[in-house]
Amino acid sequence: MDSNAQIGIIGSGSMGAGIAQVAAEAGHQVLVYDNNPAALERADASMRKLFAKLVLKGRRTQEQADAVIERICYVNDLLSLRESGLIIEAIIENLQIKQRVFEELSNLVASSTILASNTSSLSVTAIAASAKTPGQVVGLHFFNPAPLMKLVEIVPAAQTNTSIVETLVELMRAWKKEPVVAQDTPGFIVNRVARPYYSEAFRIYDEGLAQPHEIDAAMEALGFRMGPFTLTDFIGHDVNFAVTESMFHSYWGEPRYRPSFSQKRLVDAGYLGRKSGRGFYEYDENRKPIRPESTLKASQQETIQDRVLAVLINEAADALHFGVATAEDIDKAMLKGVNYPKGLLAWANEIGEKVVIERLNALYAKYHEGRYRVSAGLR
Repeated sequence: MDSNAQIGIIGSGSMGAGIAQVAAEAGHQVLVYDNNPAALERADASMRKLFAKLVLKGRRTQEQADAVIERICYVNDLLSLRESGLIIEAIIENLQIKQRVFEELSNLVASSTILASNTSSLSVTAIAASAKTPGQVVGLHFFNPAPLMKLVEIVPAAQTNTSIVETLVELMRAWKKEPVVAQDTPGFIVNRVARPYYSEAFRIYDEGLAQPHEIDAAMEALGFRMGPFTLTDFIGHDVNFAVTESMFHSYWGEPRYRPSFSQKRLVDAGYLGRKSGRGFYEYDENRKPIRPESTLKASQQETIQDRVLAVLINEAADALHFGVATAEDIDKAMLKGVNYPKGLLAWANEIGEKVVIERLNALYAKYHEGRYRVSAGLR
């Protein structure tokens, strides 16, 4: 794609605005569309405020900031995007709404325009099916905040023209991103492979084997930036629970993705985490979690680490076995998308697959549950 190509963004929320910033900083003219004029005004004001801070901190010069802001135009007419070489949709995660948008878009633009959805979990194939020319539709999943997170998942639908994938890989590298290519299956790479980090931690808690702060401390000691309870509080339990529930149903009740009643109770109570002031933890006036020190013995901590890591590696091996992505892209996705200390498949090689299999078999022998069955890929 021409480096001077115009980029269209649909949705002026935090994700849409973040992607617009990335494209504008890469030198593109960017049009941000929203059907709410007030939302566009807020997005423009937020962008100017952001770059004023970046200039103040010395991260951008005033000239650089002015150039980026001038490249972004805010519009409330979808027709304004028709000359764009790439249009990225970043709106609510609702399949029917996205399908209506792509149906309308495909009737406005040239067949050469790439139409991308930033969906994190919906079927790209189902979205593409609504377009007049489904071959021009693809998934392009950025991670929040888009300007800071390096990973982008490129997800071709069943109908996507193969040349589009190569074009987007090159374009994302030009935007200084780390692209990975994922099969159009629920959760793609990151949201699938990361599920056990939360679900197994919740399971350990549900069984009364350890408290959230103890499990968090164990996983952070292993090198994870945030423990699973701190992380889900940060993400928001409404968001995290919805993705887990969607994965569970999308995989026809696969036990590895079964949601936790502990998390559901938080959602039902409105205890959504950091943003509501209470989740698994309570938060002080600075939105910092009030978290006790862990008093677990080293052996107890190691048991938690071994259990969570084993199911994570098993999930990564299963994703590889079923061709969700290459081994290189699976490890890159977990390193760059969720900041894991190591790629899970590389970690398996380091520990030894036999050791991981023994841990999983021991869990299966204890519980006789399908969530602990060893992936054929790991065997």
